[in-house]
Amino acid sequence: MQAPSTTVVSFVRHAHSPYVPNAERSRGLSTRGRRDAAAVTAHLADVADVVVTSPFERARATVEGVADAADVPLVVDEDLRERELAGEHVEDFESAVEYLWGNPAASHPGGESHAEAQARGVAAVERLVEAYPNRHVVVGTHGTLMALVFNAYDPRYGYEFWNTLSMPDVYEATFFGGELAGIVRTWVPPSETAAGAGSD
Repeated sequence: MQAPSTTVVSFVRHAHSPYVPNAERSRGLSTRGRRDAAAVTAHLADVADVVVTSPFERARATVEGVADAADVPLVVDEDLRERELAGEHVEDFESAVEYLWGNPAASHPGGESHAEAQARGVAAVERLVEAYPNRHVVVGTHGTLMALVFNAYDPRYGYEFWNTLSMPDVYEATFFGGELAGIVRTWVPPSETAAGAGSD
């Protein structure tokens, strides 16, 4: 009988990206974000077997260096994109987000509910786990989508967890026989390891 496979997925929340209204897909990384993306590359290049990313530029730019350094494929998956908050710019971002966490079936005009985003995110992860048995997959994605995926497996990952994420951040999820066996944070922000780190 064949032993169950183990797939390790390192979820990478993108590095810092300056907010630009109505430019969710195209806005890139800041100077600080590019520096932190290089640290993500150093953190994951030795373990990556494949890199899969959201199509949004800030997510792709955070992990494409991992694919280059490890000489492994970079695959774009539309379902790893961020939850669409609304069709137009939202003035009170924090309140709008907190409302969705408390009301997962609700959505703002032109936006996506947390339930919808969670379903597509989980489906994307399940496809990766099935496609890459006994491999280490690096996933470039976004804070809300990552938290929603974790929340589907463990409700302790909710609004408070999302609110504590750094930019970037890396969490490693281990799937054994297709089932989630554990989640652990593997990222230590440079600001916590080097005093006096600069900013933009």
